[in-house]
Amino acid sequence: MRRDTFLKSMAAMAAASVLPVSAQTASAIKMMIPANPGGGWDSTGRALGKAMQDAGAASSVSYDNKGGAAGAIGLAQFSNSSKGDPNAMMVMGAVMLGGIITGKPPVGLDKVTPLARLTSEYNVFVLPANSPFKTMKDVVDQLRKDPGSVKWGGGSRGSTEHIAAAMIAREVGVDPAKINYVAFRGGGEATAAVLGGNVTVGGSGYSEFAEYISAGKMRAVGVTAAQRLKGVSVPTLKEQGINVEIGNWRGVYGAPGITAEQRKVLIDALAKTFKHKSWQDAMEKNGWTSAWMAGDEFSNFVDAEFASLRATMVKSGMI
Repeated sequence: MRRDTFLKSMAAMAAASVLPVSAQTASAIKMMIPANPGGGWDSTGRALGKAMQDAGAASSVSYDNKGGAAGAIGLAQFSNSSKGDPNAMMVMGAVMLGGIITGKPPVGLDKVTPLARLTSEYNVFVLPANSPFKTMKDVVDQLRKDPGSVKWGGGSRGSTEHIAAAMIAREVGVDPAKINYVAFRGGGEATAAVLGGNVTVGGSGYSEFAEYISAGKMRAVGVTAAQRLKGVSVPTLKEQGINVEIGNWRGVYGAPGITAEQRKVLIDALAKTFKHKSWQDAMEKNGWTSAWMAGDEFSNFVDAEFASLRATMVKSGMI
């Protein structure tokens, strides 16, 4: 086939949207971030978008922040407006599962397409720098005296820090239903509340509070990991006699109604991005743990995680 004839043929196929999968590229990714700016999903989505461009997996990435209800508002918009769109993605994670369990929104994850899990991270609990409390023991002692006087601040209802707070209460002999938990729509709002001394104790992924901890603007008093985080001198809750461990993972979903071939193109693009230096640097900078899992394996993981979180929340008195 002559070169000009071949090029004309390819152009015609592109116009008809029948290019073979191998010739297609995720050229203009539309990234739904179902949270307000400043939080973990926002930083994950934007770091992923940049890395996709650096890796050549996308020519451009646009972002849409739509916070509220542990991601359920953004999920509903994504599901309704992106049907069949092979270049649409949505950041999500364990927090969204918790929100679906507690809020029972009309649109669930069964309406969208699982692509891949990217990272895992543990929560850290912090005190405002001017807090009269100095340790988690101080917080627990006050919690036992007057549960309502301890104001916990964190992500949406059903977030991992909310679940962790309820688990702490149960472990120290306090009715989890009596905890005073203030849910914020995004990590930026939660951070501002801690810095302003508007909550007694704040919880979030370690990466979201790291710079403030380092600057002495927050005092870290416990992490929800099984053992201390690498390079972080903050004791675990277990070290302090509180048998609580819970992790927070983040992943990516595609639009409803995409084909198996389109799903594979997106997963391949994510896999290429995951290996690229840009993404590896972002994980190191943010203290994210690599947790790659894709396709049906990821889908099965989400189902199992949903059941596990629900059981934990029932045991902790949250539902």
